[in-house]
Amino acid sequence: MIFIRDTELVLRAAVELVNTLPQTDTSGADTLTDVSDLEAFIERHGYTGSRTRDAGELAAVRGIRGRLLPLWSVDRDAAVPLVNAMLADGRALPQLVRHDGLDWHIHASDPADPLATRILVETALAFVDVIRADEYGRVRVCDADDCDGVYVDFSKNGSKRYCDAGNCGNRMNVNAYRKRKADAPA
Repeated sequence: MIFIRDTELVLRAAVELVNTLPQTDTSGADTLTDVSDLEAFIERHGYTGSRTRDAGELAAVRGIRGRLLPLWSVDRDAAVPLVNAMLADGRALPQLVRHDGLDWHIHASDPADPLATRILVETALAFVDVIRADEYGRVRVCDADDCDGVYVDFSKNGSKRYCDAGNCGNRMNVNAYRKRKADAPA
């Protein structure tokens, strides 16, 4: 395991959230457009705390995607001020908590804070772990020719090259196979 469980879970949620942006989706579509999309995202990732379940909450969560995306286009040192700003804006106050069958882990925002603030702060804390572990090289953009999706490489050897959003690995392997076949002498 590269990162502790709660860090990995938050990083996976951040990847999914950023990949809802039109510029990261292979179809160019925004895939977080209504409250039901947000509800499904929250259900998959188990965010706890207060919720308004309305258009305002959706707009706020959609708004933080633009703050998270730059984390995939900078190096470790350049990520530090971005992460620190997220923690400061969320008035982060780290505390150990246990809930919903999870063992002790860190939350750094009040459960009454807006959902977008809690997501931003939890993501910033997860990136603190990535930075401190000197594993920022695992924060990547998909190598597929036609995809700008983001991912965090959780593989043991750090060799993952493609995101999981658009079946990119299979698509690129098929393209390479077809090119080899076309270039092969008859």
